[in-house]
Amino acid sequence: MPQFLLLNYLPVDGGPPADEAADQHQRWQRFAQDLVDAGMLISNTGLKGPDAATTVRIRGGETQITDGPFAETKEYLAGYFLIEAPDLDAALKHAEQMPSATWGSVEVRPSWG
Repeated sequence: MPQFLLLNYLPVDGGPPADEAADQHQRWQRFAQDLVDAGMLISNTGLKGPDAATTVRIRGGETQITDGPFAETKEYLAGYFLIEAPDLDAALKHAEQMPSATWGSVEVRPSWG
């Protein structure tokens, strides 16, 4: 079965209001459990924010290490779900259910192979 990454992007300036935190936590748990129950979840992890990133580049044979992300952006990659789905349409339907789709964005990308 094809695999898809559901890449979770959040706005740099924050997410939902703090008073919705408990509801959002429950929505994330329900979303992840729905994927498990459907037998689609392969892997899931969250990522620390861009301020925790270190970027490595090799230019002209020299290694350059820079604290922070590669470029400034309005959204950052906050985590992912790797799922198995019969096709892109099915993966997109699950992406629509991600709680952060209402204030951030979800990129759906098929894996090679």
